[in-house]
Amino acid sequence: MQFIDRIPLLPLVLLTLFMLGAPFVPEPHLVEKMRMLSQGTLTRAIDIFDVLWHLLPAALLGVRVARMRKKA
Repeated sequence: MQFIDRIPLLPLVLLTLFMLGAPFVPEPHLVEKMRMLSQGTLTRAIDIFDVLWHLLPAALLGVRVARMRKKA
């Protein structure tokens, strides 16, 4: 997993913030999908893929930060 260590931190943070909020209008996909999850309507494969796609940079950032803390 050394490739994660080579990802620059600032671009990863910016990508994470962008993907968590995209699209910004009328509402972020994650807000819509979390509402669907709470209502029990998050069942279509494309919707589940969309959630995973938008959370991928956040997961990479979490792993990157955890690996940085482990090294320190």
